[in-house]
Amino acid sequence: MAVSNNGKSKIIVGMASCGIAAGAQEVFDSLAKHIAEMKLDVELTKTGCIGACYREPLIEIKTAQIPSVIYGDMTVKRVKQLLEQHLVNGQIISEWAVVGEGIQTSEQDLFENQRRIVLRNAGEINPENIHDYVERDGYKAIQKVLKDFKAEDVIAEIKNSGIRGRGGAGFSTGLKWQFARQSESNEKYIICNGDEGDPGAFMDRSIMEGDPHSVLEGMLIAGYAIGAQQGIIYVRAEYPLAVHRLEIAIQQARERGFLGKKILGSKFSFNIILKLGAGAFVCGEETALIASVEGKRGMPRLRPPFPAVRGLWDKPTNINNVETYANIPWIILKGAKEFASLGTEKSKGTKVFALAGKIKRGGMVEVPMGMSLRDVIYKIGGGIKDDKEFKAVQLGGPSGGCVPESLLDTPVDYDSLTKTGAIMGSGGMVVMDDRTCMVDVSKFFLKFTQEESCGKCTFCRIGTKRMLEILERITEGKGQPEDIEKLESLAEYIKQGSLCGLGQTAPNPVLTTIQYFREEYEAHIHQKKCPAKSCRELIEYRVIPDNCTGCMLCARVCPVDAISGAKKEIHYIDPEICTHCGACYDACKFDAIDILTGVLEDEAKTA
Repeated sequence: MAVSNNGKSKIIVGMASCGIAAGAQEVFDSLAKHIAEMKLDVELTKTGCIGACYREPLIEIKTAQIPSVIYGDMTVKRVKQLLEQHLVNGQIISEWAVVGEGIQTSEQDLFENQRRIVLRNAGEINPENIHDYVERDGYKAIQKVLKDFKAEDVIAEIKNSGIRGRGGAGFSTGLKWQFARQSESNEKYIICNGDEGDPGAFMDRSIMEGDPHSVLEGMLIAGYAIGAQQGIIYVRAEYPLAVHRLEIAIQQARERGFLGKKILGSKFSFNIILKLGAGAFVCGEETALIASVEGKRGMPRLRPPFPAVRGLWDKPTNINNVETYANIPWIILKGAKEFASLGTEKSKGTKVFALAGKIKRGGMVEVPMGMSLRDVIYKIGGGIKDDKEFKAVQLGGPSGGCVPESLLDTPVDYDSLTKTGAIMGSGGMVVMDDRTCMVDVSKFFLKFTQEESCGKCTFCRIGTKRMLEILERITEGKGQPEDIEKLESLAEYIKQGSLCGLGQTAPNPVLTTIQYFREEYEAHIHQKKCPAKSCRELIEYRVIPDNCTGCMLCARVCPVDAISGAKKEIHYIDPEICTHCGACYDACKFDAIDILTGVLEDEAKTA
């Protein structure tokens, strides 16, 4: 890393959705104000997601004396001190630093253990400035393709790289392109699937916000390879910043001659437009997405024929997701052999993951395929928040499964994860600690897929509803001895009878939690107890008299006034009023609130 090309010191502010939500816009405005007041000769710019979302807002400072330091948890109040100490006095404020060249921090391994290909420009470019992308070899791959490659050569290179689709299914990207190339038609389409909808997943959003040109360039290369002249980016309208930056990128690419007629003086013409989706999860499925683009209700159809043969407007269509396209320019420039040298035998390259949940370092990471789940969670993610005990990690979103601690050494690759009952998916990784109820988790994901079902298939529409009703009954302490077998039986029918991937994979969270955490289901059903002390209907909050100081903090935070007691006197929680929200438990600083479970069983015995 170095200073800007004009020799000025440079300040870069992380301005992706994560940063803006944490206050980055206010920090950016404050920086601009103080830089002007202090008459500092410094370039202030923005970038996308740097990756360390848990420390947002993030600021990177580059000077001739100190090449690069990234500061986290920035606030408006800290701005002036930062400028004075770092820029004026040349002193690093180490307690604010996340990582930096020439210094050691406790978070240094966050980036050291990654291998960034898709995220190669994360934190390095202004996503609203095409010049930054071009300076980092942007659009050189399409220039190389137009000059040196035939369409068949491009497909061969992608096939040799071994890259598989990063949207979830993991199908060979090169083979997919080949099928579309071989389909005879005077009109073909390239579609980028940006309809990311998994709870806890934000990989594609961050790429579109932080490096939109890499997606455009990947689509250009794919268009050249299959013989298409029109590209469409299908992105949910719930991603306004991604939409905004894609619109800017498309306009800038047109102005520079990278999109349009006879690109760079060649015979190849290609245009890209945006299509905004309404946020239906099922539209992440290829044929449902195509229906939505055509103005129809987003519902899947039978395959074959596959989109490569009959897709958009019944024309051959290639669909890949955002991350897949972002890999393509790198593969063309560096070579298939370089990409294939990373990863495992059947899972080449790297994978971007969104770390979320009960993890210390939530954010965006990119690791070589084959790294173990344990290393991703502990070496890169920093371990479990509040040093609690790890319980499970949910992979693949609603279509995936929960992997227990005993399988943490599983390599992160398509085949190994499938063997656990989970899937790679698009890259969501939700970490859970020992306070998480696995029955409740399966209920959460099944509720999501049940609500997002398009309703076309009876097994998916009705079957998931019946499964959800059973799970709700179990978490309320009304479970029946035969419920587990019912869930497993319904799951099998739904998987076999559903048309698309949504229904076929919807039971996965339930099946994996039954497989690895069956004892929790049995405790809920037979003992009317939630071992994680999480399910509201199965717990009760009570004050521990010996620990209560009468500070009244619990009473102040209780939303329903269920706690009584005078100041400096022992308090009491009225079980008839208490809604089991947990506000008192979280607020108490003296461990004076206890959570009791198995309350229903105790009451039944008393009766």
